[in-house]
Amino acid sequence: MPHITVDYPRRLARLFDVQAFADELHPVVLDESRSAGTCKTLLREATRACVSQHGGDAAFVHVEVGLLPGRTDGIKARLCQAILDLLERHIRMATTDNVVCSVEVRDLADSYRLRTL
Repeated sequence: MPHITVDYPRRLARLFDVQAFADELHPVVLDESRSAGTCKTLLREATRACVSQHGGDAAFVHVEVGLLPGRTDGIKARLCQAILDLLERHIRMATTDNVVCSVEVRDLADSYRLRTL
């Protein structure tokens, strides 16, 4: 059930192994969110990104996790922190550049539906 999007800049694409990150991310999301579902992840390379701090030279990585409603704010906060920690490990292995990372865990809308074709 978790829907995950990882947006990362083109400049990290050759350095940051997003597939390895996603492979480690899935069990973290399932464990921390207490979900029994299947993670579905979009890995999106951004052609452009801008960060106003760091003189505009920082890269930006954003992870969004959509879950069915019912998780407490505490569970969501722990999941965000676990993802930030995982991002840091992967990015520090890849580069010494300034990288700004953010994570958002949100509830999926009541209209959410899923079908496997």
